[in-house]
Amino acid sequence: MSQTTEEPIRILIVDDETGVLDVYREILCPPDTSAQDAARGVVSSMRARLFPSKNADPAPVVKGPLKSRFEINTVTSAEAAVEAVKVSLAINSPYALIFLDMRMPPGRDGAWAAEQIRALDENVSIVLCSAYSDVDTEELSRRIAPEDKFFFLAKPFHPQEVRQMALALGHKWRAERRIAQLAYYDTLTGLPNREQFRDRFRVTLDSASRNQRPVALLYIDLDNFKRINDTLGHTAGDELLQVMAERLRDAIRKSDDVIHVSAIRRRGNDCARLGGDEFMALLPEVMSAGDASIIADRIVKVMSQPVPLGGQEVTVSPSIGIAIYPQDGDDVETLLRNADLAMYSAKRAAPGTFAFYDAQMNATAARQLEIETQLRTALINNEMTLSYQPQFELETGIVSSVEALLRWTNPILGCVPPMEFIPMAEATGLILPIGEWVLRTACTQAKRWADQGLLAGRMAVNVSALQFAQKDFVETVASILEETGLPAACLELELTETLVMKDEAWAYQVLRRLKTLGVDLAIDDFGTGYSSFSRLKEFPVDRLKIDRSFIRRTEGGADEDDAIISAMINMAKTLGLGVVAEGVEELPQLLFLQEQKCDLGQGYLLGMPLNVQSTEDFLERMRQTRESSNTQRIRTLVG
Repeated sequence: MSQTTEEPIRILIVDDETGVLDVYREILCPPDTSAQDAARGVVSSMRARLFPSKNADPAPVVKGPLKSRFEINTVTSAEAAVEAVKVSLAINSPYALIFLDMRMPPGRDGAWAAEQIRALDENVSIVLCSAYSDVDTEELSRRIAPEDKFFFLAKPFHPQEVRQMALALGHKWRAERRIAQLAYYDTLTGLPNREQFRDRFRVTLDSASRNQRPVALLYIDLDNFKRINDTLGHTAGDELLQVMAERLRDAIRKSDDVIHVSAIRRRGNDCARLGGDEFMALLPEVMSAGDASIIADRIVKVMSQPVPLGGQEVTVSPSIGIAIYPQDGDDVETLLRNADLAMYSAKRAAPGTFAFYDAQMNATAARQLEIETQLRTALINNEMTLSYQPQFELETGIVSSVEALLRWTNPILGCVPPMEFIPMAEATGLILPIGEWVLRTACTQAKRWADQGLLAGRMAVNVSALQFAQKDFVETVASILEETGLPAACLELELTETLVMKDEAWAYQVLRRLKTLGVDLAIDDFGTGYSSFSRLKEFPVDRLKIDRSFIRRTEGGADEDDAIISAMINMAKTLGLGVVAEGVEELPQLLFLQEQKCDLGQGYLLGMPLNVQSTEDFLERMRQTRESSNTQRIRTLVG
């Protein structure tokens, strides 16, 4: 049968007489018979002092796996024993058991060493060995708790007593370590898990409180990790998490060039995996926020390096939130929450960066929570409405279409800006029922205006990324058109440039099917997604909407921004695409766009978003001026 491959039990033996150390070795790791015979004369006197009978066999030769059960280290003083334990912990190779002589003149005694060792390692079993009867075992057991990990061995003793104690305590330590590994460590990365980290954090805060020292907590989340799981699979995702855990561990270990970190701190227990793609790091010796910044910056740089996965290199950056004890909280839960808030602030501002907590984040988080809570019942309570903003032909001043814009008024929150609640709706998935409601309501309204003879043109409706990703999205559009009776040619769906370019193969398939229905398609916010015309020409779209950020900078002169807009318009026309300018708010902007032969314009200068009744009144006025000249119609708009 094959021998066990389990690592040997590490034992430290402390005695000021080297001959005694040799006998321990002979008991626990018996040498070959020839070597044993040669050594008998050297250690015979030591045996007499250790064992009750001079004729007792101190170390019978045992063949088989016994020789490899123990890894023995020896030192000759109490001070050296403490240092040996520190080193073993620093290299993450702790001792299971320590045989410790009580008296080792002229230095410190075994009791002192036992207390120091217990402060370093609460799991190691300590066996205090003494030939003297004046040792107060009860008092020492209280000082060097826990009681089940502190033992006495009176000299002289039988060799089998030593061997059996070593085996029993070593196997007990190994079993406890295995249980602790399962209970307190993440099985994938080997890092401490959430519970272990919380316990470690509490101990650190207690020490920081006594010593009046700050502590920095870093909350780390990987950006776009879900994309790796979705595209390369969970096996690749697990491999990436293991790489990120090791990089984080290395970054923390190297923090001693910034702050004072003891050998014990460098074991790696100051970082943890909370679950998923979330990690934590603890800086218990940090002296200032500046130190925390340096280490956070290092973590970002190290973890952002490319990782080879599935035959390709992928890059995932971390976003980090930092909370400092005691200024940002004086307990574990508060600091965890505040570091989490800071992390989300960093992620929203610029993924792959770090941010410190500030009190305003709590107010922001409270409002976001209230928005999410109220948003869940907004449709049921009929709090959602649509406003309609017209788009005009810039050459004729005729309304070509209206864009449906979602508005939300809540009894508690009042009027909530779309920039606040729409990202929340997307993050929670509520955008799916809301988006379907918007599409159905807009199509119903467009059909009603058409039946009234009000010429609103196309009804433009924005589509979210989550809606677009649904397998039945095209069927949903077709069903709503059939339900409302609106001709497909009267509906225009607006999709952002980033959405289309995120998954070009899927986008092409869905857009082609939508065009088969007969609806118009527009690329919204064009110019912000860094796509090229050569890529866009492959998609079956009808027009581009130039993002308002470009229009806002236009003054009608021959500067760089004007040249960019002119190039966009000309390239779109070359590809047979219509062009809509968003955010037209100043007369010089309108005149410049007319000069560049831009097809359509939309903005506050031409028409504000209006409720249903105001839109109907506006469309009625536009119908009455339809016979006016182009110039008169445009003057009516901007007058």
